[in-house]
Amino acid sequence: MVEDNEDDRLSILPDDVLLNIVERLDIADATRTTILSRRWKQIPAMLSKVVIMAGSFEPKHTTSKLTSDDIIRFNSTMLEATRSILERRARTLYTIHLLRMQFYLGDESIFIGQTVANTIATQKVASVEFTILTKVRKNCTNNDLLTYGRQFMSFFDSCPNTFGCLARLRLENLRLGESDFPKIFSICKQLEFLFLYECDMGIKSLLEVEHPQLGELVIASGCLERVHLKWAPKLTILKFNVFRTKDDPFCLGYVPLLQTVSIINTAFSWHKMLKLSELLRKTAISNLHLNFKSEKIWVKLEGRRQLLPVFHKLRIVNLLNISEECDLSWTMFLLQGAPNLKELRVLGSGGRCVHLASRRTKDYSGNRLQPT
Repeated sequence: MVEDNEDDRLSILPDDVLLNIVERLDIADATRTTILSRRWKQIPAMLSKVVIMAGSFEPKHTTSKLTSDDIIRFNSTMLEATRSILERRARTLYTIHLLRMQFYLGDESIFIGQTVANTIATQKVASVEFTILTKVRKNCTNNDLLTYGRQFMSFFDSCPNTFGCLARLRLENLRLGESDFPKIFSICKQLEFLFLYECDMGIKSLLEVEHPQLGELVIASGCLERVHLKWAPKLTILKFNVFRTKDDPFCLGYVPLLQTVSIINTAFSWHKMLKLSELLRKTAISNLHLNFKSEKIWVKLEGRRQLLPVFHKLRIVNLLNISEECDLSWTMFLLQGAPNLKELRVLGSGGRCVHLASRRTKDYSGNRLQPT
């Protein structure tokens, strides 16, 4: 118990310790601590990480489907909370090292973006991240995609200064015009991470990527025919989660730093068998992740001569959900072109995992591995 006129033990802790405690809380709970005392009232204005998520200040939604009223209420609450939290910091000298926002696409999005823009203009903000959700999250119709695409570009055009400062951006369910992605890449000059779920410019459209800072690109589903990475000098991670094209899902141009490639797909009869030597040419990756989803194998067997140019720096290989028809011998073709492989993980469709942490023997011949 705290005696009269005596601070509780938490309140007498140093600022850095209190900050460490509060930064582990949800932003709603962190804001509520301001009522505890004058000392605690100042803490949220000192936070180095501000994470404001859709629904943080609302009870969890109990139904499976959101309504338009839900979206308006969530975003209105988000806007009020964002203004309250960020404007409270207006006169502080503390840097926001991470400002992470998750909200729904809607009319209120513009005001959220403008509030963030004002914060960037008046305060020290090191990194900004947006996750923009849509009312319908899965199984969108073509009309939904087109509507969300128009809404997003209206939002984007109203807040160019905000998007120009983004380091990370997650988008979903957008069907944009042919000139929209080039505009996004030209405005978002500081973008380091981009996640696109069901985003395209129409069925069988081509996405061309040219960006000086982009370090990680994740493409999940969508109707893109191909992604052409024409010029991405800092790209190190490329992930493809489900593709619907009959051809190679991506084409690599200038990507000198590419290290990690991950491909997840459930193949159909019309899918092309991918030749890794052609798909990954002009690169020398160190980490390869292939997930076959327990269905048809969509990688063509190749020899050492074809694979060595792209696999000579390969260190880690993950082969997941391989069908029962493919035993361990099937995976050996990868080893032939990977003389410096350090780790191989194979997971069959039945869930059995073979994990080999290994090094090559000096008299390497074919597929011999010696455990460390």
